[in-house]
Amino acid sequence: MVAFSSIFFLVDPFAAVPSFLAITADSEPAKRRRMARRASWTCFVVLSSFALAGSLIFKFFGITLPAFEIAGGLILLLIGIEMLQARRSSTQEVPREAAEGAEKADAGIVPLGIPMLAGPGAISTVMVLMGPSPTVEHAAPVFAAIGVTSLISFLILAGADRVRNYLGQTGIGIMMRIMGLLLTAIAVQFILNGLTHLGVLRGQ
Repeated sequence: MVAFSSIFFLVDPFAAVPSFLAITADSEPAKRRRMARRASWTCFVVLSSFALAGSLIFKFFGITLPAFEIAGGLILLLIGIEMLQARRSSTQEVPREAAEGAEKADAGIVPLGIPMLAGPGAISTVMVLMGPSPTVEHAAPVFAAIGVTSLISFLILAGADRVRNYLGQTGIGIMMRIMGLLLTAIAVQFILNGLTHLGVLRGQ
């Protein structure tokens, strides 16, 4: 459950709806759905790739799990604080990228798939969740969470018009604040776990 909630809140497809609609404003419904599918597939491939390569990255750079937990927690904390203000973090999206995406014939991969969905926060989170030496039992929930999050992202983006009409900008803002609060709590837990693994704090 922690894997799904942390990954889903970071991908945050609801917050990507306004940008998706702006980028696909002149697109036909079929093309808009195709771009939503490509963005979701990009999110799945990128996060899965970093989840698989996480242990190699840890070993290659000599990074310990506690260090990555603390670093990842700090990134999540910054994103969560921005979400509490109903703002999409600049680590996931900047206005220039959205503007460039609107000019592209197909922006499903960049900027929709990465970094709007699969941003630095989501990438670092899947690596922390996998750890340096993951087992099959440990990895399965992470990959399942990535798959479910990507599928939900596709459904939300493919129905972006309905989502915006149903929730409205106020509704999307409320959901972002709720997700931001939960994400902040997860970030603090990541930092506490890292400090505990380093021996700075005593485990419960």
